[in-house]
Amino acid sequence: MESRGLSKGYHASRLTHDARRSVLWAALWRYYFRKRIAPDDCVLDIGSGYGDFINNVAAARRLAVDTWPQMPEHVAPGVEAHVGSAEDLGWIADGAVDFAFASNVFEHLSQEDFAATLAALDPKLSAKGSLTILQPNYHYAFREYFDDYTHIAVYSHLSLADFLTAHDWEVLEVRPRFLPLTIKSRLPVSPLLIAAYLASPIKPLGKQMLIRARPARKGGGR
Repeated sequence: MESRGLSKGYHASRLTHDARRSVLWAALWRYYFRKRIAPDDCVLDIGSGYGDFINNVAAARRLAVDTWPQMPEHVAPGVEAHVGSAEDLGWIADGAVDFAFASNVFEHLSQEDFAATLAALDPKLSAKGSLTILQPNYHYAFREYFDDYTHIAVYSHLSLADFLTAHDWEVLEVRPRFLPLTIKSRLPVSPLLIAAYLASPIKPLGKQMLIRARPARKGGGR
């Protein structure tokens, strides 16, 4: 998660290192994302944080950006790490990125910064490029949403899709209940349980949404 606007103590309090997060992302890669990312793709992780997503990705090129100065210490060898904001993408060539990903980022940004990120990302995407967003869905997580003191923007699966459309992005996929809200629960973080949850049509604990979109001007996509 990108740390723009977060206090220096955020990673020592709210977002501490947790080994269960690595288990979760390894399972998400195995059972979901590897089916959507080709071996020759270039993947960009926006708000990479501890690198749990990008470290598990198998792709020709892996990029990570976050304002947290310690982020480069956590990404795997071979990941190109850049310390900067989400809209600071000048270090990436136009048309280079096939799969952009942002997990639990945009609820921490103002709408102006979110829109600026979309504008900066647009030219960096290839003809088949898209952005996948994973974050809390206020429609289902309204009770817990502001337990994180750094949440400043509120989105449901409906409002987030509308925001993207209003900024000339085409929404390709909406999953309102993709994952439970947090790993900080009594439930075990088990790869097999994660696989079963992803495959199940019933997700009563699902409070994180997944939305995939691309700039409206682009064609193709997966």
